[in-house]
Amino acid sequence: MHTEPVVIIGAGPAGLAAAYELISHGIRPIVLEKADMVGGIARTETYKGYLFDIGGHRFFTKNKKVNQLWAEILGQDFLKVSRKSRIHYRGRFFNYPLSIKNTLTNLSVTESLLILLSYLKAQVAPFPEEETFEQWVSNRFGERLYRTFFQTYTEKVWGIPCNQIRADWAAQRIKGLSLAAAVIQALTGNHNAKSLTSEFNYPLNGPGMMWRRFQQAIEAEGGQVHVNSEAIGLTHKNGAITSVKCSVGGVIKEIPVGHVISSIPISNLAQVFEPKPPAEVLVAARQLSYRAIILVGLIIDKEDLFPDQWIYIHSPNVQVGRIQNFKNWSAAMVPDPRKTGIGMEYFCNEGDATWKTSDAGLIDLASREMARLGLVDVDCVTDGFVIRQPKAYPVYDSAYGPNLGVIRDFISTLNNLQTIGRNGMHRYNNMDHSMVTGMQAAQNAIGSAYDLWAVNEEEEYLEEDKQHQTGQIISEKDLQRVFAQMDKLAFATAVGSVAGLLIFLATAWLIIKGGPVIGPNLQLLSQYFVGYTVTVQGSFIGFGYSFGWGFLFGWLYAYLHNFFLSYYIYRIKKRAELVSFRDFIDHL
Repeated sequence: MHTEPVVIIGAGPAGLAAAYELISHGIRPIVLEKADMVGGIARTETYKGYLFDIGGHRFFTKNKKVNQLWAEILGQDFLKVSRKSRIHYRGRFFNYPLSIKNTLTNLSVTESLLILLSYLKAQVAPFPEEETFEQWVSNRFGERLYRTFFQTYTEKVWGIPCNQIRADWAAQRIKGLSLAAAVIQALTGNHNAKSLTSEFNYPLNGPGMMWRRFQQAIEAEGGQVHVNSEAIGLTHKNGAITSVKCSVGGVIKEIPVGHVISSIPISNLAQVFEPKPPAEVLVAARQLSYRAIILVGLIIDKEDLFPDQWIYIHSPNVQVGRIQNFKNWSAAMVPDPRKTGIGMEYFCNEGDATWKTSDAGLIDLASREMARLGLVDVDCVTDGFVIRQPKAYPVYDSAYGPNLGVIRDFISTLNNLQTIGRNGMHRYNNMDHSMVTGMQAAQNAIGSAYDLWAVNEEEEYLEEDKQHQTGQIISEKDLQRVFAQMDKLAFATAVGSVAGLLIFLATAWLIIKGGPVIGPNLQLLSQYFVGYTVTVQGSFIGFGYSFGWGFLFGWLYAYLHNFFLSYYIYRIKKRAELVSFRDFIDHL
């Protein structure tokens, strides 16, 4: 049992999961939250009774513990929602995930043919090196489809050209399936390992309802959750945090600590150490980049607008990137069923022109863009409000890796400090994986030794599916041995040697056996093997011919075997990869 409290900085999903885990072990943590409510970016904002979710948070996981925890906290208030989302492009709606029939129907015959040819070109002659996000996506979809459906939206989200986004970000964020997973799916006919979910859970009154329930459960067991409480200093000495200074309504308090778990942006954390860390740590922290989001909430005087929970807006003619229809997430999000609550999402940088635009200007912009997209007339917008969310997405630019490494190295010298969650690790985690880092950090605080940085956002999905399909985990190496290619030279030599020895030994046996007529049937080989006779000399000639033909057929068999095996593996991996990329845009 800790003599000094465990202090958790940040009351988002990761921080609250850590606190709840500690409560289950009899430890009463102190949670400090800068905002006036819990939930972080996953909170729910209220305006005149209308509920708004910042970004739209689906509750979907294959982590059983997280799933059980959500159900335990919310019970019957945890709704099951059938997903519907589409892409709005050139005035038309495209099903998302993309379907061939719907896509070809909405596009012209010429455009569809060009997309197909571009895809085939990417399969035959891909970029040899994938250095940029643009090259990485084009190699998988073809350049034409990339430019049609992915470039504009991606650049809206991240604010930089796709040819300046590093390919390793995409590879880390959107992993393809392993050979093991792909083969298992092909053999079992199950292709759902990483497919886009057709349904998900959602709290009755938005995600904030989940985190308020967490807060209540933590406080009911003696834990403390303090809002409007900003951590402004972490005093450290001899490789450990000794106390946390926090500002509560302008009053400075200092809390002695036994352990600290932080989910605030790691760049902010680096700034509040006392004494200050080395200069290179502070420089690295200042160079970490983030993308902000502005949610413009509109109240529409119409009962039904569109059936989607959200729509991706790919048109470069409008600034909005995504539109949420909160009524379709949960009817309880809208107090008046005759009206609709809409969230217009604008991705931007803190301090840029969009960020500085007045609330009235943003509401006017959002209203006009709704009308420009043909979704609703401006006159139907009766009210609106604005939420600005800084540091919504950690940016994976070319310098983030080295900078993050410098900060991590310093933090690793403090034996009672852990960072968790999306911003605490500068890692674009999903909500469930952020919670896993929180729970594991809590267990580390009481003696476990989890590596939080090893929490992989796809690992448990694949492992769980492999166990479900086969009853055990099949390793990649095992399958690589099963599907290993044949050595053409070795196999051809073996077949040739066996064929040659058979003729040689058969000829020798007949010579040894002797008789009035030696080997009349075998002598027929002379019609194919010029110079062959059933003699000692002929046995060597027969060996040579048989070895040559055996070698040729053996090499051809091995070549065809390898070719068709490679094609088979390519097909199943490509099919699995395409299933994996069905939810590509959701990962951006």
